[in-house]
Amino acid sequence: MAQPNIAETVRKEAQELSFTPYKAAAEVKSAAPANYDDYRRLRFQPKSALWYRRPPALELHGLPLGWLFKHPIELLAIENGRSQPVKFTGADFLDEREGAMDDRLKAVEMPLSGFRISGPLNGADKADEIIVFQGASYFRALGRGHVYGLSARGLAIGTASTKGEEFPSFRKFWVEKPSDDANVVAIHALLDSPSASGAYTFTVHPGAETIVDVNATLYPRQALGEIGIAPLTSMFLVGPVNSTRVQDFRPRVHDSDGLAILSGSGERIWRPLTNPRKLQVSAFVDNNPRGFGLIQRRREFADYEDLEARYERRPSAWVEFMRGPGPGSVFLVELPTEEEIHDNIVAFWRPTQHLEKGREYQLSYRLRWRDETPTRFVGPWISDTRIGRAYHEAAAGSIHFVIDYLDQERFGEKELPKAQATTSVGEIRNLVVQPNPETGGLRVSLIFDPQGKDLAELRVNLSDWNGRVPETWLYRWTNSQ
Repeated sequence: MAQPNIAETVRKEAQELSFTPYKAAAEVKSAAPANYDDYRRLRFQPKSALWYRRPPALELHGLPLGWLFKHPIELLAIENGRSQPVKFTGADFLDEREGAMDDRLKAVEMPLSGFRISGPLNGADKADEIIVFQGASYFRALGRGHVYGLSARGLAIGTASTKGEEFPSFRKFWVEKPSDDANVVAIHALLDSPSASGAYTFTVHPGAETIVDVNATLYPRQALGEIGIAPLTSMFLVGPVNSTRVQDFRPRVHDSDGLAILSGSGERIWRPLTNPRKLQVSAFVDNNPRGFGLIQRRREFADYEDLEARYERRPSAWVEFMRGPGPGSVFLVELPTEEEIHDNIVAFWRPTQHLEKGREYQLSYRLRWRDETPTRFVGPWISDTRIGRAYHEAAAGSIHFVIDYLDQERFGEKELPKAQATTSVGEIRNLVVQPNPETGGLRVSLIFDPQGKDLAELRVNLSDWNGRVPETWLYRWTNSQ
């Protein structure tokens, strides 16, 4: 568990920082790798880990400056109530670059851009990566069997704003040494940006699903309206909703394929992601939502056919508020991209009430890195959305939507739920509900005629099935997709 005195130290430092003018972090001039390939060739030596032992327990690895990561962090370890700077030298890194560092540099301290915590996640005899903090306020975590995919951030400011986005950074970290038999680690961080400072505590519980409890205190330097709480960042390039958007041999290329929301009223919402041709921002208004997340729902290799990226093993991330956040909106930002190397999906919570300059704000939420939403098995869930041109007697420009549902039990023809479909503009026709004998699930299909409009918000609800309420399907259609 996190030590209260350390958290209070970080909070006071954040508060004091908010009273001073913001100073941008300086870039460190060093022989750091300039490109991605060289950066990958400069690797931390596992035996140099802080708290290294075998069989492994939780341990800390340093990450060097270089490539995109140009600003050093300050890193301290807390042992027996005392803090000590964490320092690594060139000898703690394996350098496989051409013109690798000479022996003189191996004795020189290496500035760090971040760090990772490793431990026995997938087996007792190997230290696997569990969570990494690197770059601005970004961090990523893994559950058992996962490979890295989407990221979380400490705070988002001005995402998709016409004024431009501000990227707060974690400048300083304090990591508490876990006890020898513990499977939990506490990480404290000092956040800074032109608009706010903050103190964060991350309590990390690795496992089949890795849980990260986040407790934070924010101090705005100015009034904040365009703020994102518990922001998640992911990538969606191509899938059945836009199979002609990008030419690719793989049927799907994405770290997440949907935004899931559990509303304050208990409604389960599924919004498929897309790769738009123009920036799209959606706001889902709610009061005290119970959770939201970016989800990777398809879990078979055949869904992606990628031997290197292994998208079927990318984690989902689910946010649960530890206390009601009040009125506001879950925001979804979808940006166009032509390559999978660019994150183009952002989701976060934005409170209705602006954060005022000089006040203190407490945040408390849980991040669950897992395969699926914790609520999936409450009732029928949406397994797929497919979109294509409507033919036959459909009006010109009509779109054919096919939505597949699954549940723990098979659907039968005599017990089909009823469907209700609505659209903000245009007209919906040929709404059909039928069993899918190939999956044991249910298929809903409809024809949407936009009637010359450029954008429409579509919604499909199904009635209860055996007392179980299916997910609500939402979709934004645009004429440019």
